[in-house]
Amino acid sequence: MIQTDYKNDVLTVYLNGEIDHNRAANLRTTIDSRINSLRPRRLELDFSKVSFMDSSGIGLIMGRYRAVGLVGGELKIKNIPENLSRIIELSGVTSLGVL
Repeated sequence: MIQTDYKNDVLTVYLNGEIDHNRAANLRTTIDSRINSLRPRRLELDFSKVSFMDSSGIGLIMGRYRAVGLVGGELKIKNIPENLSRIIELSGVTSLGVL
């Protein structure tokens, strides 16, 4: 279960724990459902409590970038722990302007 908050047309998703293949699939379903029902102006993914992320986490970010864009919104990722910043840099996510 993930915690979300919706205020002022901003949907914030507080991610936690490890994001691997199995967990990313569940997160995708939950987040996409919220995007489609709320149609937020901005989706914020808060990584402050994420301890591990593999390439599935990058896929999660990229897919949500597309999903929120389809409803006219934008994606921002925030509070990236130092141990995850390198994988995000290497993935090219930073070139999307989501930080």
